[in-house]
Amino acid sequence: MIVGSDGLTRCFWPGVLPDYLAYHDDEWGRPVTDDHRLFEKLCLEGFQSGLSWLTILRKRENFREAFAGFDFEKVARFTEKDVEGLLGNPGIVRHGGKIRSTINNAQRAIELCEKEGSLAAYFWRQEPQPHERPDPVDYPTLIANPKTEISTRISKDLKKRGWSFVGPTTVYAFMQAMGLVNDHIEGCACRAKVEDLRKALRRPS
Repeated sequence: MIVGSDGLTRCFWPGVLPDYLAYHDDEWGRPVTDDHRLFEKLCLEGFQSGLSWLTILRKRENFREAFAGFDFEKVARFTEKDVEGLLGNPGIVRHGGKIRSTINNAQRAIELCEKEGSLAAYFWRQEPQPHERPDPVDYPTLIANPKTEISTRISKDLKKRGWSFVGPTTVYAFMQAMGLVNDHIEGCACRAKVEDLRKALRRPS
C-alpha cells in the first residue's frame, strides 16, 4: 500500500505518477460492459506483452486513432496496406504480429458476438462467483502475476475460437481492469467504490 500526497491509501502499483494514479483511481477495476472498450482493453493487453502497462497507457490515444477507436467491425476490414501503415506509425507499438493479431481478433470478435450476443455477454457470463474469487491477501500476488483457473479457461476457449495474444495472464489482467473482479487491495481507497459499482451493475444477458 502507499499513501498519496492527498492522504489517501492506495494499491502500491501506480506509485506516484499522476497518469498512473488517475488510471488506478478512475478506471482500473470499474466494471465495463461496452463491447468496444472490452475489445480495446484485450487488444492493448496483448500489445503490452513484454512491456509495461504504463508504456501502453501513454500511447493509448494513438492506438485508438490508429485502430478506428477499436470498433472491431472496422478493424476487421483492415488490409495488408493498413498493416504497412501501422508498422510505420511511431505513436504505437510497431510489432507486426500484434498488429495482425488485433485485426484477426476483430474478425473473431464479430464471430463471437454472432454466437454469444455480445463480447460483454460472453465475458460477464464467466465472472468469478464468490467462492471462486481469490482471498484478499492474494491480491498483491495477482497484481504482480495475474493468472487464475478461470482466466486459463477463458484463454483456452478464445484460442479455440481463433483469437491470438490472449494467454491466461493477459486475460486475467483484462478481467482485473474491466471489473470482472475487484483486486484493489484491502484498505485501498478505491476498493469500496469499485465494489459498490459492481453491486449496482446490471450484468448483460
